Amino acid sequence: MSTDRAFVDQVLERLPSRDMRARPMFGEYGLYCGDTIIGLICDNTVFIKVTDAGSAFAGRIGRGAPYPGARDHLRISRARLRDTDWLEQLVDCTVAALPAAKPKRTRKG
Repeated sequence: MSTDRAFVDQVLERLPSRDMRARPMFGEYGLYCGDTIIGLICDNTVFIKVTDAGSAFAGRIGRGAPYPGARDHLRISRARLRDTDWLEQLVDCTVAALPAAKPKRTRKG
């Protein structure tokens, strides 16, 4: 099952105060805050990368692989998606713990 664009739009609407976007990737979506990929949206489920800070903040939360062979991610339940304050704090913790995006290389013409 692939992710519905309407679900992706709902997720992005929950985070209006963050620079969030979703990009299609391999039939699903990469979830970005600014230029940093923080997770994936697969099969209408949000998966956030595991970081020490994010795990400590989230507490007891399910984990799972967004696709076969992937590392485990934090699996965000529908109830947690409705809690905008909690979700924003998780995004902030995760972004702060991840390395900055590498600058894009420019081609010499």
